[in-house]
Amino acid sequence: MTVSEWIVGEGDTGARLDRFLAAADRLGSRGRAATAIRRGQVFLNGTEAAPSDAGGRLSAGDLVRVWADRPGSARRRAGRRVPGGPDIVYQDEALLVVNKPPGLLAVPLAQQRGALSAYDQVQDHLRSRGRHRPLVVHRIDRDTSGLVVFARSVRAQQALKQQFTEHLPERVYQAVVYGHPDPPKGTWRDRLAWDRAALIQKKAHPRDPRAKEAITAYRVVERFDGASLLELRLQTGKRNQIRIQAQLHGHPLVGERLYAAGAGRPTPIPCHRQALHACRLAFRHPIDGRPLEFEAPLPEDLARLLARLRRG
Repeated sequence: MTVSEWIVGEGDTGARLDRFLAAADRLGSRGRAATAIRRGQVFLNGTEAAPSDAGGRLSAGDLVRVWADRPGSARRRAGRRVPGGPDIVYQDEALLVVNKPPGLLAVPLAQQRGALSAYDQVQDHLRSRGRHRPLVVHRIDRDTSGLVVFARSVRAQQALKQQFTEHLPERVYQAVVYGHPDPPKGTWRDRLAWDRAALIQKKAHPRDPRAKEAITAYRVVERFDGASLLELRLQTGKRNQIRIQAQLHGHPLVGERLYAAGAGRPTPIPCHRQALHACRLAFRHPIDGRPLEFEAPLPEDLARLLARLRRG
């Protein structure tokens, strides 16, 4: 994983982001800077820079980070196979379970046209074997790693989606958060509403007709200086649920950018993405009903984060 970062000095105050990156000791040209921004590889103060941010002016102390090998950020050329195959945990004629790396979309999104996804990888895998395209069942966020299931028939998709609608699958995550939740074991319950304009979850008034209940059970697995490793079990499955509930309850995820405000200003712990991993997924087979259970170990970047925290 190749991540470079620079802190803007007084001499670069007021410089455009793309010109700052184009310096010889950074990316070396405006073209490379523009390409990195377009592919979602550039972060400014922890937030992914959009193409419209290329001309934004920098301030002293700003943190500029480039994640050069971010999965899914390479351009896919027409007629070329998707680079890198899916990490397949399980497959049969009805479904396929993959362990998605961080930085790769789970499924294609209109607002991130051209970005590669785990769906693309699975489709390419199936196409090479003369099989039908995969069908979407659920998704996890781009910078969240872990288990995702795809269906291989309409019948299997409908049966799996029904299980997810009824919150029957066991969905367990591991997360590194700021602080130490007290009590060390409990349940977060919140009313949330999706803001279609801002594309984020927000805490909702109990009488808001858009509000839906979000429930997550948490358990502290390990404590560090200023942070904790949590096990989180989804009892409901709202978009960005763990990320916003962690922030609402005063313990934002380490590396979180979107849901990090309003929870104090802890000493930053370096992490290039939200420290969240979908480690366990269990459900019933959509055709024969037998129980299926899958686990995915922590990816290398989060394992390194834990090692740093354990060293203090």
